[in-house]
Amino acid sequence: MQEQGKVDKAERLYAGILASQPRCFEALHRLGVIHFRAARHAEALRCLERAVGVQPTDVVAVTNLARLQAKLHLREDALANFERAVALKPDFAEAHFSRVEILRELGRSDEARASFARASSLRPNHPGTLLMLGVTLWELGRLPEALAAYDRALALEPNFVVAHSNRSNALADLKRFDEALVAADRALALAPGFAGAWTSRGNALAGLGRPAEALAEYDRALALDPNTVEALSNRAHSLFLLGRAGEALPSWERAIALRPDVAIAHENRGAILTALGRFEEAAAAIERALRLAPGKARSYLNLVAARRTTPDDPHLAAMRALLGAPDSLSRAERAELHFALGKALDDIGDRDGSFLHLLEANAEQRKLTPYDEAATLAWMRSFTAVFDADFLRRHAGEGDPSAKPVFIVGMPRSGTSLAEQILASHPKVFGAGELNDFAREAGKLAQGAGDGSPAADLAAFVEAGRIRALGSAYLGRLVAHAPEADKLIDKAPSNFRFLGPICLAMPNARVIHMRRDPVDTCLSCFSKRFFGDLPWSYDLAELGRYYRAYEASMAHWRTALPKGFMIEVRYEDLVADLEGQTRRMLAHIGLDWDPRCLDFHTTERTVHTASAAQVRRPIYRTSIERWRAYEARLEPLLAELRAPTAV
Repeated sequence: MQEQGKVDKAERLYAGILASQPRCFEALHRLGVIHFRAARHAEALRCLERAVGVQPTDVVAVTNLARLQAKLHLREDALANFERAVALKPDFAEAHFSRVEILRELGRSDEARASFARASSLRPNHPGTLLMLGVTLWELGRLPEALAAYDRALALEPNFVVAHSNRSNALADLKRFDEALVAADRALALAPGFAGAWTSRGNALAGLGRPAEALAEYDRALALDPNTVEALSNRAHSLFLLGRAGEALPSWERAIALRPDVAIAHENRGAILTALGRFEEAAAAIERALRLAPGKARSYLNLVAARRTTPDDPHLAAMRALLGAPDSLSRAERAELHFALGKALDDIGDRDGSFLHLLEANAEQRKLTPYDEAATLAWMRSFTAVFDADFLRRHAGEGDPSAKPVFIVGMPRSGTSLAEQILASHPKVFGAGELNDFAREAGKLAQGAGDGSPAADLAAFVEAGRIRALGSAYLGRLVAHAPEADKLIDKAPSNFRFLGPICLAMPNARVIHMRRDPVDTCLSCFSKRFFGDLPWSYDLAELGRYYRAYEASMAHWRTALPKGFMIEVRYEDLVADLEGQTRRMLAHIGLDWDPRCLDFHTTERTVHTASAAQVRRPIYRTSIERWRAYEARLEPLLAELRAPTAV
């Protein structure tokens, strides 16, 4: 309070001087700095521009003006003034450092590297040098080295706010989200008005699977600085994850208006438009991204998901040309291109070419994806062994009594998205998409309650009379998506593994198990580049063995779960009798019939999954027995599916 009084007194003093001496450099400069620190940017800009007009050779004033222009995204003006500062004082390291960031934003990478080298030579062990080194390493994807640079900067200057904030982002990218949250909180303790630190905190919360909390932090960042592109972009992503893609679009569009030359912004806007079913606009946005960054494999993958490929599509040749220069691609990029070409060639009827690319895509992706098959299958068996019918009977009725949750489970690509879209077309239902919240809350609450294995920990948690806490914690996260909805759908297919614990935690919830022809299901999985944790889907034999483990789990739950808790719906039956099966699903979850469910393809809502395009079309039969066209190539899968179900 005392400090603020001093600032107010100084502001009045300099304003008084300027009333009688309007060209007083000292008063203009100092008043401009006061306005800058108070985030009164328009007033600061007027003062600093006038100060530099009065004293154009004052390197500190020129640099302060450039910094403000950079903050206001007046990049060309800022660069001109940083260069002016360097010309006035060639060994002024701060100006060289600031110049680096502007040059990067303008895409002038070679000049940025030269400016960074010059700044580093002037101040090799300065916190600012180490900060910029960290930024450079972070942009190159060398995350451990970037983190080390930030740590060295903080060893020299423990209260270096930007270094704490950047360190948080590096930790988040390394998936060390709890540490990232601590680093962001340290930055905010030092500078609660620093928008970048609120953005960093949002990033950490997003990584921890807390998108609603992350959204609040991005909003705080934007209240401080409405032009923070990262906060706008990540805010849009959080809204997307919360099923509010329509609200996310303005944030992306604002970010693009500020940085129209950033390809990833256009690509992500395209992804949101795809999820909303606005495919023509989505394709246009992704094509804009490709014009800005023609070699981006992920953009091609998103483009073929947004629209069907035609034989004369020029992107076919572009994708093949990219694959013809393998040294320019990472393994992940090769996998994405092969998946994209697999989909594109299937669209135009080239089954042989499509499958060859799918084989290559999955082989590349499998090399990138750690997978302990024995441990995974044993883990699945442990849940059915522990949560048997007797255990479920003994602890029946102990969970949260809410009847709001509806779980749609099964294998990926078995029709879970279609079932969700149909039910979410009912006015009393909200489709929350694929959530990992039950597994996350179970792991957090039950960890260490038993012998350390997840199934045993959760069973001990139940035995201790605490299962209601798990149901309530999960419900709190679920209901936050749509507090007014009568029913909320969690359609994470992998929740089939937890049906026993789900039944105990929420005995009045309801489960719909979607089933589809095993070979169609597995081929569809093999055809997709999943962005979640599905390592078993990238090898035909492993895929077949995982499918048998899934079947064994479901065979157990059929007999162990109480009657009325779960129904099973065959995808093929749903396609053949849409109204009959829809009435059955609605009756199961306790809702009356509503004809809008039959017009599910017109429902405007976010669909995050690989089925975003399919659920925007009326019911069709072309995906039934699709595998027959590939039968000769599927022997490793077919051999595993023919083996006994028990694994």
